[in-house]
Amino acid sequence: MCARTTGFEADDVQQQIVEADGSIAGQLREHGLAMVDGLASRESVLTFARRVMALAPHRDSDPDTLTTIHDIGQGALRPGLAGLGNGELLAHTEGSSIPEPPRLMLLVCLRQPVSGGEVLLTDGQAVHDHLSATVPVAVELMSRPGTAFYGDGGGRPAQIFTRHPGGRTSIRFRQDELAQFSPVVGRCLPVLKAAIAAHQRTIALLPGQGYLIDNHRYLHARAPFSGPRSCLRALGAPRFPLQPGFGTGDADRDGRRTP
Repeated sequence: MCARTTGFEADDVQQQIVEADGSIAGQLREHGLAMVDGLASRESVLTFARRVMALAPHRDSDPDTLTTIHDIGQGALRPGLAGLGNGELLAHTEGSSIPEPPRLMLLVCLRQPVSGGEVLLTDGQAVHDHLSATVPVAVELMSRPGTAFYGDGGGRPAQIFTRHPGGRTSIRFRQDELAQFSPVVGRCLPVLKAAIAAHQRTIALLPGQGYLIDNHRYLHARAPFSGPRSCLRALGAPRFPLQPGFGTGDADRDGRRTP
């Protein structure tokens, strides 16, 4: 098993994968992302996931709490099920319509498609910093409570950026039929989507490879694909300390104000 930094250079992971700097925990604290490899079976994915998080069930998960991500055909056309199709999946965070979205998300490829299906990952910290430097009023508007609505029945009131003590921020976003926004925030969506695209990186996963992200910081997406494709997803709470959100503005990554 191995982990990669956000530069995608492989480092061997030995024994305690969630302790020392440079470990998966360290990468998540610093970068919000760790790449993993060598997870070639459902059992190995489940074992790894249990080591790094307290697993949480999902609407679509199997009895072991892992969700099998594959093309279910016409059923994927229903609202909120685009991830179970073979079309484009737009950038989003997981669990945006529930009160407390899961902090961690692991996705591992078990079977590659014939073509396409690349993973698209975007660092929400980079998006926030980009907007703060170029369109600060958009960040202010997208941080107002109750300006985003995610889910069925009119949606759960939320906001795209949530501010936490110590100058830290988290992101919650989706852009499918289950997302609605106040008019003032709706006018800001083009600049948000442009910033997401500007900071998006593309990864073609081989079988056994995957990524572990801080779901309060990273957005994920998928390119359309053809042919069979199968992945496993795990959601849950970290088994190691992880401060709320990510550092922004004059706050460093530890949540302290810089001089």
